[in-house]
Amino acid sequence: MILYPAIDLKDGACVRLFKGDMEQATVFNDDPAAQARAFVEAGCEWLHLVDLNGAFAGEPVNAAPVEAILAACKVPAQLGGGIRDMKTIGTWLEKGLARVILGTVAVENPALVREAAKAFPGQVAVGLDARNGKVATRGWAEETEIEVTDLAREFEDAGIAAIIYTDINRDGAMQGPNIEATAALARAVSIPVIASGGVSSLDDLIALRDCGVTLDGAISGRALYDGALDLRAALDALAG
Repeated sequence: MILYPAIDLKDGACVRLFKGDMEQATVFNDDPAAQARAFVEAGCEWLHLVDLNGAFAGEPVNAAPVEAILAACKVPAQLGGGIRDMKTIGTWLEKGLARVILGTVAVENPALVREAAKAFPGQVAVGLDARNGKVATRGWAEETEIEVTDLAREFEDAGIAAIIYTDINRDGAMQGPNIEATAALARAVSIPVIASGGVSSLDDLIALRDCGVTLDGAISGRALYDGALDLRAALDALAG
């Protein structure tokens, strides 16, 4: 199971939100590229990047720090937030991203997801962000009545690389991941699932790894910045 350190970008800085609230942002590093290098030096194999401003704006906003991270680090990186058309997808992949994450557009224009997955095999993931099992969009500001598993099944034959499942109520709250919901989603589809939201300790990672169904990976942010989760120790444990 891959551990993805999260770098969430707001106004050019590396931050963490509390339950997706842009008004509750804690700045952890004003040099995202330096933060990315620190994660890579600790041994991470992937980076998970989010353009928080972009998620609300519907277009890339933090392009400069993302490009700085790509220039500074040679491990693959995936990015979500404000990526909602084929031109933006193609531009980011040309700039060196390994994978783009489509969230809002997966709800509002699922045909685009299919088109992108076909055009860029292995480089398109879907981000499913949920509050109480229902998908939320546009930076988690808008809630729908769509069940996570129902939307996930729509992409079963689309050829997407992964589903990133975030429980919004757990995100940044240091309360542990929603293991039951994550495992249920992974059982419902054959698409690889990456867990996100609430991963706050080594025990959380082990519980996800041993949840009874194979998960592709887990994303952790605040716990790595707060020191509650030691990245090197976590990577060693997962490798073992």
